[in-house]
Amino acid sequence: MKKLKTTELNRKSIKEFKASEKIPVIVVLDNVRSAYNTGSIFRTADAFMVDKIVLCGITPQPPNRDLLKTSLGATESVEWIYENNIIHALSVLKSGGYTICGIEQTNKSIALTDFEIVRNNRYALVFGNEITGISDTILSQLDYCIEIPQFGTKHSMNVSVTAGILLHYFSNKFTG
Repeated sequence: MKKLKTTELNRKSIKEFKASEKIPVIVVLDNVRSAYNTGSIFRTADAFMVDKIVLCGITPQPPNRDLLKTSLGATESVEWIYENNIIHALSVLKSGGYTICGIEQTNKSIALTDFEIVRNNRYALVFGNEITGISDTILSQLDYCIEIPQFGTKHSMNVSVTAGILLHYFSNKFTG
């Protein structure tokens, strides 16, 4: 066994990435405060060929130095937009035919392992603030709430880790 060199990884160029088919998933970041978390989510979105990222509220946006540091250039490959008002952003996505899924622990959450992904649907996955989660004002805008089953004492994960788990799961369903 040997580690592969960067030249052996068959990475897409930015031009190839932009021309490639994406999974029908948009990531929506609702007041994520950390540029490091936001940059990490950009890298994960690139890895799993996510269609777009929508940055809302106080979520840092390029060219934030810390975001660029952790994104490792993914801000150039992954399409993104900024929308101050998340209600407006979700309304536009919903009218565009997206199923809006909040990633949050609620009394109506569905375990990720029980959530049925329909291959011809398009999804917007909403990730919230590191402390307060998804804004209470948008809960009524969501079609579903999905949560990752957890068994320890914290029942809380970093938003970028959560995004990685969700995007891997959705990517497998669309590409597998």
